[in-house]
Amino acid sequence: MTKSIQPRQTAAFYAQAVASFAVSVSAMVIALAYLPAQPWVRAFLALGLLYVVTSTVVLCKVVRDRQEISEVTTRVDQARLDKLLTEHDPFKVDS
Repeated sequence: MTKSIQPRQTAAFYAQAVASFAVSVSAMVIALAYLPAQPWVRAFLALGLLYVVTSTVVLCKVVRDRQEISEVTTRVDQARLDKLLTEHDPFKVDS
């Protein structure tokens, strides 16, 4: 069975993604804190920010899960094909 090449993430890429997320959320929280508006408006916008962040995390998980499922299906199909090819004898004559 052939092994597919698994993409790897570097530690620097992971750190950059975490830092980018932290900076963007921090900037939005600071902007909401200093927004010249009534407290209920700031609370509403903060709730919207929380909703966007949580839905983004869920979307990322769904996309990742769908990709993993397709990879597993491909591996199973490849294993079945490999098994059929190894069991097949083209020179076998049925008497």
